[in-house]
Amino acid sequence: MTSPRVRKVADRIQVIVAELLERRIKDPRLGFVTVTDVRLTGDTQQATVYYTVLGEDADQEATAAALASARGMIRSEVSRQLGMRHAPTVDFEYDGVPANARHVDEVLARAKESDAAVAAAREGKAPAGEADPYRKPREDDEAVSDEAVSDEDG
Repeated sequence: MTSPRVRKVADRIQVIVAELLERRIKDPRLGFVTVTDVRLTGDTQQATVYYTVLGEDADQEATAAALASARGMIRSEVSRQLGMRHAPTVDFEYDGVPANARHVDEVLARAKESDAAVAAAREGKAPAGEADPYRKPREDDEAVSDEAVSDEDG
């Protein structure tokens, strides 16, 4: 569990990095980047910035290269705006959670379609075998067992 101070600093770093990417960094390799999260160590010495990129794999690679080249400028600007004695190092990690969530949504949609197809095929059909598949004792067996119980009591 992180302390409230560390969480506030991480949130502030997220805002600073997002503003820098939007306004100050003019690298043509930089695609449509969204800063999704910032994780900061407890001693505020290392910040990991998680981001997503809208586009293909080539756009993701180009954006990763652009972020790596702008890392020093981003760190100095973060340090200047935070006003801390020691500036945290800034590392960038691609956030695969949205892509994984999209994949899970697609799998669930396919499962829902197949369930609907099975339900449609089942319409108007009867189960195989008898309506009540459970084995029941015969009436003759019940009469015999009742006589045996009354003989033992008497």
